[in-house]
Order: sequence, then structure tokens, then C-alpha cells
Amino acid sequence: MRRAMLEAELGDDVFGDDPTVNRLQARAAELFGFDSALFFPSGTQSNLAALMSHCQRGEEVILGQEAHSYRYEAGGAAVLGSIQPQAIANRPDGTLDLAEVEAAVKPDDPHFARTRLLALENTIGGRVLSRKYIVEALGLAGRKKLGTHLDGARIFNAAVHLGTSVRDLCAGFDSVSACLSKGLGAPAGTVLLGKAEFISKARRARKILGGGMRQAGILAAAGLYALENNVERLADDHRNAVRLAEGLRALDLPVEVHTNMVFVRPPPDRVQGLVEYLKARGVLALPAPRMRLVTHLDVDAAGVEHALAAFESYFRR
Repeated sequence: MRRAMLEAELGDDVFGDDPTVNRLQARAAELFGFDSALFFPSGTQSNLAALMSHCQRGEEVILGQEAHSYRYEAGGAAVLGSIQPQAIANRPDGTLDLAEVEAAVKPDDPHFARTRLLALENTIGGRVLSRKYIVEALGLAGRKKLGTHLDGARIFNAAVHLGTSVRDLCAGFDSVSACLSKGLGAPAGTVLLGKAEFISKARRARKILGGGMRQAGILAAAGLYALENNVERLADDHRNAVRLAEGLRALDLPVEVHTNMVFVRPPPDRVQGLVEYLKARGVLALPAPRMRLVTHLDVDAAGVEHALAAFESYFRR
């Protein structure tokens, strides 16, 4: 990947003439089955540009309370897009209750913000939304004349888990944001996909948000390499996550595992000590009542065993 970055042919993407960025966008559009794609430095910016392209000031997006674009993106839709978020509680499997979604759609009345968009996320907390559920959600959006956006930061994990293609899994959405970092291993970068007219709007939003870059082909080359080489290997991450979860359960710790994410709840009075103990043994983790442990291409099977040995020595003391 670093060699591909070093040897990348470069241009000025602000003017649309970086050949490596253009190749990445064309390849992503082909892979996902969309007219066009646009390269962004981050998924947060891609999501926000998508929402700003779907919604005008004072309009509304329906999304989950656990959605990244609602909880973890600093309120950007409201702060920078003047878009009202209508958050619905996610069910344990990550889905939204579609009856609740339908009830949240506002009537055409000047008292209310216009509901314009339904935004889903796949995977969400590692949990995979099935194609069956997606079809039902898209059907509801169509009946209510809502646009649809998918935060697919880890959409390739969902596709690998289901044994399908991202093209089939994303079919029917008006826009999809897909990260090239995360499990795919690029140092940065996200592609936003949609129809040509939508991507034209998103290009303007990207400029407003400061996302226009000059020789961005250095990053795009990493994204191209990731798409061509690092998708199928996501199954290794899922297997490593299962092994990590099994090892933690053997320590009598409450554990959940979804695709490449393991969630563990250590005793509250031992969380801080655990984090410091792990760090001293070369395992970095963030302190939290519900710790999230994520496997990726830089964590191989030996790395999982090393982490488990550190957990075991701490809890067996």
C-alpha cells in the first residue's frame, strides 16, 4: 500500500484532475453500482456532506440514536447543516422499528420541520442489517417520499458476513458513504456514492466543509489498493473477533461479538487498572464500562492470543 502511495500519479483534485482520485472514484462507483463517487478525507465529512445534499436548512433526517452521524460527529448536521435530527431508539439488533420511523415522519404543516431523509448505518456497532430489513426500510421511505442515505463505514464487513456484494447490499439507497480505512486498512479516506446530480451537490458541500484537497492521489492510491486487496480478508478479522470473545468468556466476563467488534464489561472497579495493565504489555485499549475491542488487518491471530494472555494474567491474579 505504501509503495502504491509513493508511485501514485498526482494532479489537483480541487479541479478534478487528479488521475488516481478519478480512478478510485470510477472504481468505487462500478463496485457499488452507482453513477458517481466522490472522495473525502473522512467518513464524518462524507456523512455530513450527504445530509447537506439531501436536506435544506430547517429540514429533518430520521436516524438511530446510536448512529455515528447522530452521536459521534459533534452535532455537525445541526451545527453546520441546520438540519434537525429526529433520533429513533435502535433495537438490540441495530435496526430501527419501522413503525416508529413512520410515526416520526412529520405532516406537511408549517409547525414542523419537513422530514426529508431516512439514514441507516451498516454495520452499526458491528451488527449487520439484513437485506430483508433494508428492503422494508427502503419501501417505507419510498412510500413516504423520503430520500435514503446509508452510513456504510463498515459496509464491506456487512457484505463479507452475509456472503454478498456491496452492490447488492446497497441497492436502492440514494447515497452511500463507505470508509476505506477501518478494516480495509487505508490511512484515511471515504467515498460517497450516488447519482451524478447528487454528487455534484456533494462536491459543493465538500468545498464548504474544507474537504477539497490538492494532490489527494497519495491517499486515493491507498484506497484503490484497499479495494483490490483487503476486502476478502475481512473474514479473518471476524474469525479473530470470535476467538477473542471466546477467550474473554472463559474469564467469566460478559461479552458480545458482532463481525469484527467485541464488547466486554469488566468489573467497574477494575476498568482503569485493566487499561494500565494492558498498556504495559503492549495492548492499547480505551477505558469504558463497556469496552470495545476491534480486530483489523494489523491485529493477526497471534496478536489476539497476546491480548488474551494479558487479560488472563490480569484477571487471574
